[in-house]
Amino acid sequence: MKYLVLVGDGMADYPVEELGGRTPLEAARTPNMDYIVKNGAIGRVNTIPDKMTPGSDVANLSILGYDPQDYYTGRGPLEAANLGVDMAEDDVAFRCNLVTVSGEDSMVDYSAGHISSKESDILIKFIDQKLGDANFKFTPGISYRNLLLIKGGARDNFDALECMAPHDISGKNITQYLPKGKNSEVIIKLMQDSRRLLENHEINLVRIDLKENPANMIWLWGQGRRPNMPKFIEKYGVSGSVISAVDLIKGLGVILGLEVISVPGATGYYDTDYEGKARAALNSLEEKDFVFVHVEAPDEAGHNGDLREKISAIERFDQLVVGTVLNAFKRKRNFRVLILPDHATPVMLKTHVADPVCFGIFGKGIVGQGFSGYCEKEAEKSQLYFDSGSKLMEYFIRQVED
Repeated sequence: MKYLVLVGDGMADYPVEELGGRTPLEAARTPNMDYIVKNGAIGRVNTIPDKMTPGSDVANLSILGYDPQDYYTGRGPLEAANLGVDMAEDDVAFRCNLVTVSGEDSMVDYSAGHISSKESDILIKFIDQKLGDANFKFTPGISYRNLLLIKGGARDNFDALECMAPHDISGKNITQYLPKGKNSEVIIKLMQDSRRLLENHEINLVRIDLKENPANMIWLWGQGRRPNMPKFIEKYGVSGSVISAVDLIKGLGVILGLEVISVPGATGYYDTDYEGKARAALNSLEEKDFVFVHVEAPDEAGHNGDLREKISAIERFDQLVVGTVLNAFKRKRNFRVLILPDHATPVMLKTHVADPVCFGIFGKGIVGQGFSGYCEKEAEKSQLYFDSGSKLMEYFIRQVED
């Protein structure tokens, strides 16, 4: 048996007036996802447990079959795993964004113009040289997504701070969203000191000349301790792989014992190599039983409030990822494919919401239910509903075996 999970991050949305009350999924041309629903099933799943923040970390952990209420410790440790940063039991890892902040303290850009990894590498190493020490270590990641490790940070309750994701405060004054809690002043000082150091860095002066958003501050959030989770093969009995451009998803793969496959040209943004990810998935399935393919682009468009790009990203996901996989497997017997977003990222809100999302499932053992297409409205008509993502994965694997 072959199992394929295809995640279009943040694809789900709300009705948009500009689209005549349709959602981006309804408006987009998605013949391949529609095929899956017409010949398989559609339903809804709650990927965000009650009272948990609707982040991609929580949602994708849920989709992979692990209840976040039992296993989630924070976003930073997941990214640390992919970056090869060893964490002791009492260490704390923070996600470290490079952001653009205005002179009036407004969060202009949570990604510093999706700064290149080459520029980011230089800036984070500069910050580590100036602000790091034996207990505070900054590590470059990909683009604006970087890491801070605090050795023994749990002993000082750094993992208990209340921190805000920068993409949730776009256009807002940052002063009211700074970290809160015991020792928060230490983290705030690092962030403020970084602003003083980065504002006149040569890379940022060039970016300003080029009319690009400068990376003039670090933003620390998503902190947590090293997680302890059973391997995927131990839990579900199948070997597998993960394909993504995002450290968070790759880190989940590392922790769960899934092979992490890097695809040249996978950027985590609009220009990612969609088809390259699909081809890599098919190659992986020649040896593995399970593959999890994650595409970040629809989520980025949602955060940017860019309706046109979101529809375009959904259409490319459908054509180049879902279509490529379907063409390879449509005539085979022993397979099943699951398509879904991890959460909704409505363009009108520019942030994640915790609403249940629609999924489509197709393959062995699934009888077509006659739904017309893949979208939120059709999913609401279905009786198929899972109150947690972990139950959906159990169904996905177990139902095939039946």
